[in-house]
Amino acid sequence: MFTVGALHQADSAALRTAYEAWRNELAPLAKPLLIVNIGGPTKKCIYGVDLATELITSLYNVLGSCASVRISFSRKTPQKIADVILQAFAGHPKVYIWDNKDPNPHLGHLAWADAFVITADSPSMLSEACSTGKSVYVIGTKYCNWRVSDFHKTLRERGAARPFTGLEDISSSWSYPPLNDSAEVAPCIREAIAERSWTIG
Repeated sequence: MFTVGALHQADSAALRTAYEAWRNELAPLAKPLLIVNIGGPTKKCIYGVDLATELITSLYNVLGSCASVRISFSRKTPQKIADVILQAFAGHPKVYIWDNKDPNPHLGHLAWADAFVITADSPSMLSEACSTGKSVYVIGTKYCNWRVSDFHKTLRERGAARPFTGLEDISSSWSYPPLNDSAEVAPCIREAIAERSWTIG
């Protein structure tokens, strides 16, 4: 069985738990809440500060249609990219940038977001966001090879993701059947294990 996206642990149960765990911090934020997840360049998606500059311009263009923005960097985000974005939004009243200190708000962001902007390099972050059924925008597909671009195309065809251009109205959301690959593939895994008389210790 082939999955659409990457397998992950951000299932409905995990998101319900995160929703309650992060209620005090995230519930008071003005809506709509836009979550921006920034990964880093890979062999399949090669980019640098050029993508950061594009992201900054596009985010400023949509700030009028969203009330709160929270930005997170991954462990793979180069410091030079993080620095450009930190400088661009320093002191902006609508924008909060996570400082990479615990606790990690990632699951809370998935649970409370109204929409996402995610860099194209990370199938995992995209798969998690698309498991929520909420609006997901992708930036940087043009920097990726055909394998990753095909994944983005599949998400678009399912109605789960759209390109981020900076012309969007973040308050205008859409919905779609959430990706549920982990739950759908689990029975196949259990069946394969049973056929081989394996046990999970």
